[in-house]
Amino acid sequence: MISSGSRLPFGSRLQKAVAARGRLCVGIDPHEALLREWGLGVDVAGVREFGLRTVDAAASTVAVVKPQVSFFERFGSAGYAALEEVMAAARAAGLLVIADAKRGDIGTTMDAYAAAWLTPGSALEADALTVSPYLGVGALSSTFAYALAHDKGVFVLAATSNPEAAGLQSARRGQETVAATVAAEVVAADPTGADEWASLGLVVGATVDLAALGLRAFERPVPLLAPGFGAQGAQPADLPRVF
Repeated sequence: MISSGSRLPFGSRLQKAVAARGRLCVGIDPHEALLREWGLGVDVAGVREFGLRTVDAAASTVAVVKPQVSFFERFGSAGYAALEEVMAAARAAGLLVIADAKRGDIGTTMDAYAAAWLTPGSALEADALTVSPYLGVGALSSTFAYALAHDKGVFVLAATSNPEAAGLQSARRGQETVAATVAAEVVAADPTGADEWASLGLVVGATVDLAALGLRAFERPVPLLAPGFGAQGAQPADLPRVF
């Protein structure tokens, strides 16, 4: 079993997990149609069972799971309790957990989000958190610092897989697109050595045209979370374009 609680930087733990189990990250997305397909109720019991079954199937097989917070959040406090149980089970099984919450704010509000998801021993403890840079990458600086201080990771939305994002993310600021600017600022914010995996990563959809967004290969190992498989249409043949 790969320990997810060791005092190593998130990037180092991710590198070890990927070396042992491969690059696949399994999403835990108990939306209504999928719950019905699995014969589960569209309720707290259903999302809990879906999450625990997914963890059981993923344990000792993949490196990372990524629960989509909203599918649990829709059921209020009971949904959060189910999410806590699923995340704890995943981490106990040696899986790294990325909380897909896409938080984005400023100041003390963003600090509270970081504390909720990235504090060791907290009820919602994850190994990494997805965040939105729409208020500026600089607004995430305290979240980056908090994550790094607690050996956690952050994945910043840079080039997402939904088609609605193309106009905004391909807009140019001088010679660079918004997506490329976000990526460059996140990479620059990580103090990890040039030969080590960074703990600050990027969300780069498997369906996006990287060249059109001006995204180029990085000079250091930067973790990329590449969603888009399933309903959004990405195929295995798309992976070389991202990785």
